Amino acid sequence: MAASTTPALPVVVIGVGPIGLAAAAHLVGRGIEPLVLEAGSAAGSAVREWSHVRLFSTWAEVIDPAAEKLLAPTGWTAPPGGAYPTGGDWAGRYLQPLADALGDRVRYGATVTGVSRAGRDRIVDSGRAGQPYSVHVRRADGGEERITARAVLDVSGTWTTPGPLGADGLPALGERAAADRISYRVPDLADPAVRARYAGKRTAVIGSGASAFTALAHLAVLAKEAEGTHALWILRRGISGSTFGGGTADQLPARGALGLAAKAAVDDGHADAVTGFRTGGVERAGGRLVLIAEDGRRLDPVDELIVLTGLRPDLSFLSELRLGLDERLQAPLGLAPLIDPNVHSCGTVYPHGAAELSHPERDLYLVGMKSYGRAPTFLAMTGYEQVRSVAAALAGDREAAERVELTLPETGVCGGAGLFDQPEAAEEQGGGCCAAPPALTVGAPARSGGC
Repeated sequence: MAASTTPALPVVVIGVGPIGLAAAAHLVGRGIEPLVLEAGSAAGSAVREWSHVRLFSTWAEVIDPAAEKLLAPTGWTAPPGGAYPTGGDWAGRYLQPLADALGDRVRYGATVTGVSRAGRDRIVDSGRAGQPYSVHVRRADGGEERITARAVLDVSGTWTTPGPLGADGLPALGERAAADRISYRVPDLADPAVRARYAGKRTAVIGSGASAFTALAHLAVLAKEAEGTHALWILRRGISGSTFGGGTADQLPARGALGLAAKAAVDDGHADAVTGFRTGGVERAGGRLVLIAEDGRRLDPVDELIVLTGLRPDLSFLSELRLGLDERLQAPLGLAPLIDPNVHSCGTVYPHGAAELSHPERDLYLVGMKSYGRAPTFLAMTGYEQVRSVAAALAGDREAAERVELTLPETGVCGGAGLFDQPEAAEEQGGGCCAAPPALTVGAPARSGGC
């Protein structure tokens, strides 16, 4: 019996983040039972790791319609639509209530270690299409189990796999040995322990996207308060008119503001830019770190490194499945041309759904941020549209699966956040970005749900 015609089996959704929970809500609305597996202990585990960051999107832009409908009978009240949540607000006031409303359809402490066709490894053709999926799970108590599913939606994101320091996409020589002095996230300088780590220190920031801009801006503020604080901004390319983004002309004002803040950090002397530096190694020297370029150039020692060179999908637990992925972006073949960052920005990515997200394995979908592979242009609203279409496809509603129901604002709705500590400040900048922090966002480096 084909997996797609076995309604008694659940649809396994991997990840209890914004898009995973939205997927579950859409499936429930279609009369399909989801089983949502989450390695963490609460909804939005990744979001909670940047809980201090305020989004560039309003509440109205980060709540999925199907999820809101599911929440309505619980007495949940939507926050004011025009207000700007922090990551902590988003997780606590929306994601956790939504997960609670789904009840025992959500399981925490469940780490997916492998997905395959039941009784078939990736080599076997015979009878493959007729087999359901076999999802291997490791529980928090150390036990293991195997779950049989009619379909699988991998919404596990990319947060856990940041890019390395090395310019060749691999860890730089000495990077692992220097791990105690390297961070792959934008630091929360409001935390006293984190602040002490960077105050009065010389820190190298590696990356050229929104995450790097935010880190530079935050370190510049710290430099005004703590003598001796200084940043070294490492760029693989030179500085040009586009290095800092569009500034006041940016179609996303908040994104433009980040670039201007990074430029101000350099102009005001709080950061020095090092261009054309492609990192090949890092060495310890007298308690400090020395960066070494592939061409042998060595920089003066620094105390800390903040590496913001992008995020990438973890495909290891899907190794027994037949995936159709673009060789560059690691995104579904049908989607990759639509999201190529060399061509598209947040506002120019065409809405897409089940057709573009399909793989050789029927009823298998990588959705949400993971569907974008290494492309930095993911939008939370686009993710909600993805799962609406996929749920329709799994329900056999081809017309709804192919219909586009997403209209983006003229500015686009990119993920991002960062410099605005108050909602009023974000409003003054014109609003815009959607569901993720700069530590997840990038143009070249780290990315978030955005560009």
